[in-house]
Amino acid sequence: MNKPQNTFCGQVHRREFLKDIGGGFASLGLTGMLAQDGFFQSQATAQEMAKFVNPLAPKEPHYKGKAKSVIFLFMYGGPSQVDTFDHKPKLYPLDGKTIDIKTFGRGGKRNKSRVVGPKWQFKEYGQCQKMVSDLFPNIGSCVDDIAFVHSMTADSPIHGSAMLMMNAGQLLSGHPSIGSWVNYGLGSVNENLPGYVVMLDKTGGPISGAKNWSSGYMPASYQGTVLRSQGTPILDLENADGMSKTEQRTLLDHLRKANEGHLSERYDNTNLAARVASYELAYKMQASAPEAVDLDKEPDHIKKLYGIDGSRTEDFGRKCLLARRLVERGVRFVQIYSGGNHNDANWDAHGDLVKNHTYHAGNTDKAIAGLLKDLKQQGLLDETLVVWGGEFGRQPTAEYAKGTGRDHNSYGFTMWMAGGGIKGGISVGETDELGSAAVVDRFHVKRLHSTILHLMGLDPNALNYFYGGLNRRLVGVEGAEPIEQLLA
Repeated sequence: MNKPQNTFCGQVHRREFLKDIGGGFASLGLTGMLAQDGFFQSQATAQEMAKFVNPLAPKEPHYKGKAKSVIFLFMYGGPSQVDTFDHKPKLYPLDGKTIDIKTFGRGGKRNKSRVVGPKWQFKEYGQCQKMVSDLFPNIGSCVDDIAFVHSMTADSPIHGSAMLMMNAGQLLSGHPSIGSWVNYGLGSVNENLPGYVVMLDKTGGPISGAKNWSSGYMPASYQGTVLRSQGTPILDLENADGMSKTEQRTLLDHLRKANEGHLSERYDNTNLAARVASYELAYKMQASAPEAVDLDKEPDHIKKLYGIDGSRTEDFGRKCLLARRLVERGVRFVQIYSGGNHNDANWDAHGDLVKNHTYHAGNTDKAIAGLLKDLKQQGLLDETLVVWGGEFGRQPTAEYAKGTGRDHNSYGFTMWMAGGGIKGGISVGETDELGSAAVVDRFHVKRLHSTILHLMGLDPNALNYFYGGLNRRLVGVEGAEPIEQLLA
């Protein structure tokens, strides 16, 4: 547990000590002047101020962004770029041959491995003539609205740290996730729903669990809220048996009064302010959340568009349709996971690549295309940024002596984005002729994060949160620029 940063016993960092003591000299003079003017008449002044300490209150962006919301479709486990969207015709004739190639994955570093040729054929789609694998015929029909990035790189080929890197920009846990940064920078426009929602695979959550949607050192109000697409949308949200709405409101009012009493003594206690705001949000969500997830109000042709009429595609289709309903209602950031941390229940194809990718692509292809088409026909795609990808990609070579599986690959992999200010029908960056590593316009994950923040109207190199003596950023203290080629 982190020690408090605002007391001597909490071992204040030198930078924080110097910052606070410097501000303290100025505040002494200010306090004297305000006291002469009768500003501090009673403890009620600070208590009144505390009522307005709401971490999720709407905030002005740094500049006018093109996107209002983000839907991040997370393919947990690492889909193979050379079997999905990164067409490598020279791999086919090399299938089964052992070649000299440097790789680094779960199996360690190697200089020679057996090639696994692509297991699906590719076809041209759209006016942009994008080559897409037979795994994704429905997404193929949407390529003119999609920008593919074929040269993403990350720092780790190991699931746990790579997940944290993709979600929070760091290899170690304890840092705010990207949805938290978006809500910290912009606040929420719907006071009755969470600003950051996460929907997990029906087989469970990813490795490291809630660390992937944590608010880290920020107030808890910014963390992701796990929402279920069927049944009770948020667990433990309903009242205790026998408690009426009036009794609940009375209890919350007493609790808020006590908390505000503590806030009056230190109204910059953001954790307590976040707790007060969270209680109020939970109260409002009791009425709003069930309505938001009520898909029965959607017409049958929309449900069919998402694949909700099919047993194979229903689960992910419901989540994608729910994501559209949430961004309609002002939710800033929605993340949907395909794949859970259970055996072969994710895209981590170390053994039978064909079985693995056929299953997961078949579960998601129709729903994702339905989401893009529905957002477009509803007039929401221009203001909703859709992101697709995993924590890394896969190697063009086998991990084991036998089988079709591929090892992890963080040296070069594919992600794509659509809507929200993205230039559709383009591909940027390249991997080598075997799809092993990015060689043209290499883009680190931080560049992806920078692009998302930029499109939301946030300057990625100016969005800071002071913690541990440093102005922290999602893109790191060194900063990162958006991927200019993607911007419309």
